[in-house]
Amino acid sequence: MYRACIFDLDGTLANTLYSIASFSNEALKQCGYPAIPDEKYRRIVGDGVDMQIRRMLTAVTGRPPAERESAKLKEIYCRLYGNRPAYLVREYPRMRRTLAALKEKGIATAVLTNKPDAWAREIIDSLFPRGSFELCLGQRPGIPRKPSPAGALMIAEKFDLEPKEILYLGDTNTDMKTGNGAGMDTAGVLWGFRDRRELEENGAVYILKTPDDILSVANTKR
Repeated sequence: MYRACIFDLDGTLANTLYSIASFSNEALKQCGYPAIPDEKYRRIVGDGVDMQIRRMLTAVTGRPPAERESAKLKEIYCRLYGNRPAYLVREYPRMRRTLAALKEKGIATAVLTNKPDAWAREIIDSLFPRGSFELCLGQRPGIPRKPSPAGALMIAEKFDLEPKEILYLGDTNTDMKTGNGAGMDTAGVLWGFRDRRELEENGAVYILKTPDDILSVANTKR
């Protein structure tokens, strides 16, 4: 049995797509750009705010953005998001129950995300009971963003566990690269922002269709 699970946040624990789209499109509007359809953000998010901003500007202008353009859009986006991180965020069905069941089995849980740490903590606190996770590690100085395995390995050290004892769960290629790079088994989730092909091509050991599948996988060890 795995002794711990590390969860990505966006598209894994929480459906943040429409929250991200809303703040992103408002920032684009304030900068004089057209909106991007909500569903297209599935391919825009996932690698941190800086990369998201570059992809947004490329999508609306058709060219690589200038540094000044990116800086202005990022400042507005971060101000909007930072004021209301939990806006339009929804828990995936049965996720709360799944986390409680993991706790009952003595399996430790943590969150690792490229979202800024303060935003991540506010979202987690808004969705899940206190104590649902032993650790929540968002983007902060000194910790390289995913797909660097540094954050995952830091969590393993905090838990005093070997990487092979931990299951890493996420919904994008970035997550699969992170878990694999840390020497952890990876589970790709299909309820998030990306598809099965992307997850399998990036080394997912398991493919999960619903949060209920987490329990059956966490109780096994390949």
